Amino acid sequence: MNDTWDHTYDVVVVGSGAAGLAAAVTARLRGLTVLVVEKTDLYGGSTALSGGAIWVPGNFHLDAAGIGDTPEKARAYLDATVGDRVPAERKDAYLAHGPRMVREFHDRTAIRFVHTPGYSDYYPERLGGSPQGRSIEPQVFDLRKLGPEQRATMRRAGLPTYGLTITSTDFRQLNMVGRTWAGRRTALTVGLRAVRARLARQEPLSLGEALIARMRYSLDTLGGELWLSAPLTGLVEKDGRVLGVRVTREGRELTVRANGGVVLASGGFSHDQRLREKHLPAPTSTAWSSAAEGQTGDALQPALALGAATDLMDRVWGAPSVVPPEGKPFFLVADRGIPGMVVVDTSGERYTNEAAPYHEFVDAMYANDRPGAGTVPSWLLLDATSKSRYVFLGLLPGRPFPRAWLEGGFVRKAATVEELAVRIGVAPRRLRATVDRFNGFARAGRDEDFHRGDSVYDRYYGDPTLPCPNLAPLEKGPYYAIPVHPGDIGTKGGLVTDATARVLREDGTAIDGLYASGNVSAAVMGETYPGPGATIGPAMTFGRLAVDHIARTAPAGPR
Repeated sequence: MNDTWDHTYDVVVVGSGAAGLAAAVTARLRGLTVLVVEKTDLYGGSTALSGGAIWVPGNFHLDAAGIGDTPEKARAYLDATVGDRVPAERKDAYLAHGPRMVREFHDRTAIRFVHTPGYSDYYPERLGGSPQGRSIEPQVFDLRKLGPEQRATMRRAGLPTYGLTITSTDFRQLNMVGRTWAGRRTALTVGLRAVRARLARQEPLSLGEALIARMRYSLDTLGGELWLSAPLTGLVEKDGRVLGVRVTREGRELTVRANGGVVLASGGFSHDQRLREKHLPAPTSTAWSSAAEGQTGDALQPALALGAATDLMDRVWGAPSVVPPEGKPFFLVADRGIPGMVVVDTSGERYTNEAAPYHEFVDAMYANDRPGAGTVPSWLLLDATSKSRYVFLGLLPGRPFPRAWLEGGFVRKAATVEELAVRIGVAPRRLRATVDRFNGFARAGRDEDFHRGDSVYDRYYGDPTLPCPNLAPLEKGPYYAIPVHPGDIGTKGGLVTDATARVLREDGTAIDGLYASGNVSAAVMGETYPGPGATIGPAMTFGRLAVDHIARTAPAGPR
């Protein structure tokens, strides 16, 4: 290859989500020069569209909250959820270095988190599980601290928050704004926050936007560089070592040397229909994904050409979703925890716990899909009482569905359960029997079929004023039905890596100079999803681990 390089850095990072920015920030903290290359014209990736939480057992915020997490409890929980699907060395690396990442970023950068009280692990009843929760979310951040260009080019989530800044903790309470005093107090708090921000000429951000803004601000302060609209076109390799990358920028292909190594952090392949159909369960569609549009698996092929191994390519971070006529998927998080709602297949039968962790719900959709009783899509049903009491699809309690949703058939409406059955193509007698059976469980306060409401996690988004927060009968019309699809917030299969985030070949040897973190790599969480933020937490941790390995083994400067 030509030894002339257009640019040279110690570390080159591909992708500008949490994984990539964590690697870049770490590089600057270690005194290494770093360039982040981003394919799209906006930075932040899928992280900016997310809740921004990270699930990191043993982090210091848990100690401050008096939760008393221990490495033994955390390891027992990963063993009970992930099992042996992932090598023990990778799980151990995460448990050891995740808390160190949180501590160092807190102490040395603007990347700060707070504990999310009560947001339990997704399987809190399993050995080592935490009902109090191990999840932490980013502190609110003022976007105006960033420069004009950084503000204009940050990816925005566009959530239906009515112009308000809402944290994850706020979100839970606001869902019960029509039912609890805690919900009403939270509404007041959020409103006052907006007033104070306006008076102070601030633009507060929360959730994934706050995390990305904090990371971008930290990188800028530390002197890192980021290029937008600079897609990766190839890896430069010589004698078995990755030396740099080829990227396109302003119509030119450039070669960029990475003295220490290249960190791939470009996300998964959620928006490549061909790759979805090749690897994921059928049916599958890019239209169901809430991942950023740039997630098309660009880094996979160059790494595969070097002999990289892959794993978990048939898995996604499942996110049951509805797709309104405007085309942007709406991820059903809290909506599946409210009472007075059921999900049925095309035969009119329930088939799973509606309030189950979202990843598990999507798995159940595929596992139960069969001729005559299809679950892709399923139908979510709710009655007028639930519609009037709870936030649903981003609509405040009692606010009507948009007329276009009703007239276009996205939302089906009927005066009775039997009429609704006809509108969704289900036998009326069958649907009536399903609703009657569920209503009996709701009145008794226990779901005998699927145990909805038994778990602490189920109850997090439920109605605390009811005997069972997740159960209430559907008995008041009009009734509504909305199709639910097996969406995702990202694919979770990708390049196989070791405990230091080095990309491995099929024979288990490392590709020298090549690292991967985030959804471009095979998830350390294996086939499951242990808790809120179990995507971003590992992405940040292994991004940091990659650069730490570079700093130890590949001193800066040409070699």
